[in-house]
Amino acid sequence: MLDVAIIGGGPAGLTAGLYATRGGLKNVTMFEKGMPGGQIMNSSEIENYPGVSQVMSGMDLMASWPEQCQRFGLKHEMVNVEKVSRNKNGTFTIHKDDGSTEDALSVIVGTGSTPKRAGFKGEAEFFGKGVSTCATCDGFFYKNKEVTVIGGGDTALEEAVYLAGICSKVYLVHRREEFRAAPSTVERAKNTENIEFVLNSKPDEVFGDMMGVQGIKVATPEGIRQLDTTGVFIFVGNDVNNGVLKDENGNFICDVTEWGEVVVDLKMKTSVDGLFATGDMRLDAPKQVVVAAGDGATAAIGAISYVMEHK
Repeated sequence: MLDVAIIGGGPAGLTAGLYATRGGLKNVTMFEKGMPGGQIMNSSEIENYPGVSQVMSGMDLMASWPEQCQRFGLKHEMVNVEKVSRNKNGTFTIHKDDGSTEDALSVIVGTGSTPKRAGFKGEAEFFGKGVSTCATCDGFFYKNKEVTVIGGGDTALEEAVYLAGICSKVYLVHRREEFRAAPSTVERAKNTENIEFVLNSKPDEVFGDMMGVQGIKVATPEGIRQLDTTGVFIFVGNDVNNGVLKDENGNFICDVTEWGEVVVDLKMKTSVDGLFATGDMRLDAPKQVVVAAGDGATAAIGAISYVMEHK
């Protein structure tokens, strides 16, 4: 039986593996079907990870993480986990897509979330080349430039305000007249001078060349309007990758929010003893690598204590 099963090989999962093995646990396996590293591997430029002074790609940032973890004994099994179930004796069973299972005393889940796409022409082609879903990650690259934000929820308006502090102008494109965001958030955005609202409108096409985005065409009530911005930020929600926490009836084995985010405390504990959730899948996740890594370390410390108490 495993001491700890780690589901997901992003920054949270890798850091959890590092801390769990270096903390003395001998039987720790990380289940990640693909290459470890997580969503950050798709980022072309990162300059806000503490201690890393050089601008580098996400792939370069994560390159040494698996080797470091494996040096302390973390095992990596390249298989997809379909679900995690809780046994009557308090242990867990890991159900893999190859039909096999493995038992564990505790489980740390870090399967992340997937930003929703808006579905307009050119969005996939220019993703990472001017189209982004993270203002904190990429906003600085558009300092003193004009950008476009797409969305009408709290995140979209909050990130528009954030970008307004960096960029010369922010166009906020929303398909309705009214917003889903909190009234206070809407008021703050409306009081930000360099945010222009483009309402009852939706993105039609983003265009550019080999160098990246050059502009976006927006379908407005008056017709197609072209916004000559090189940065397009999409905030239309996230799909939490929480399928592994559902039982055979489709019910979650632990508490989640109405949006499917896993409810955890400050120690990354879920409502089920021995089960921890980390990174972008947990409640109020800032969706930053440094935070995900911190979540992983916190969860591992908790898992070590849990395993020692139940062995």
